[in-house]
Amino acid sequence: MGQVNHTVVTHFILLGIPNIDGLQTILFFTFLAFYLCALMGNLLIFSAILIDPHLHTPMYFFLCNLAVLDIGFSSVNNPKLLAILWANSRTISLGGCMAQVFFFHFLASTECLLYTVMAYDRYVAICHPLRYLLIMNHRVCTLLAAGTWIASSIHATILTSLTFTLPYCGSNVVDYFFCNIFPVAKLACADTYVIETVIFTNSSMVSMTCFLLILMSYVRIVYSIVKMNSAEGRRKAASTCASHLVVVTMFFGPCAVVYTQPQLSKALVNAVELFVYVVTPMLNPVIYTLRNKEVTTALRKLRGWSDTCTVMWDSCRGRK
Repeated sequence: MGQVNHTVVTHFILLGIPNIDGLQTILFFTFLAFYLCALMGNLLIFSAILIDPHLHTPMYFFLCNLAVLDIGFSSVNNPKLLAILWANSRTISLGGCMAQVFFFHFLASTECLLYTVMAYDRYVAICHPLRYLLIMNHRVCTLLAAGTWIASSIHATILTSLTFTLPYCGSNVVDYFFCNIFPVAKLACADTYVIETVIFTNSSMVSMTCFLLILMSYVRIVYSIVKMNSAEGRRKAASTCASHLVVVTMFFGPCAVVYTQPQLSKALVNAVELFVYVVTPMLNPVIYTLRNKEVTTALRKLRGWSDTCTVMWDSCRGRK
């Protein structure tokens, strides 16, 4: 039998969001607004925490890490999605596709682990308040934050390596709006069952382990809050956890809906996933500032510092 010639894939074509004919311009400006708000909101939180010495505490140190993560997470897929909507630019190089797969899983895994670390921080603050600063000292916080980034980079490297060691020599059309593992792996010219099973198990174990650890932390937190004698103490303890609980719900909730409801239509699944990838990075800074007087005060200081710098700059220009 003669051998069949195959062309080695050097680029992929993203199909984008299905069934949006005539809505590209509206979606472009909507997603662009979400993207810019995510960048500006998280950058403001990062700057406020960095500048204000009162926010140099473990909780805000982890919030600063979350702001950096959301800036990166929103930048993995949004620029290409905007290019597809505005200019119908669907082609992505093999290297660009690999970068999307790596950074998506790297940042998503880091965010998952960081939420777990933040839950542990709240557990120590509420259940062991007298030893909080002793337990969550600078060295421990640095190690916990660095551990989330390093572990996630290893995790993402393994997943990306498994995906792109497969031979790609047939169709290069990815039925998705960015390069993700399973839509890309379906295009491989080899049996992908074992690799897809390993990848799915690996990703599921990370997310499930994080979810269970967060759940255990909050069971202990709720138990400690219920035992408090002071109603004011219970209110303050609950308010410190409210923002974290909301963002954790927004992170794990859509994933649970997609993976536990296989009968959902593809359009609904795409809508849920777009909410996670596009809207959530914008909502996180809003959630942490609306109920947090310390961050709001720091943002006002940052605005005042910016106005002072502007006045000084104008004064210097006037003298010249």
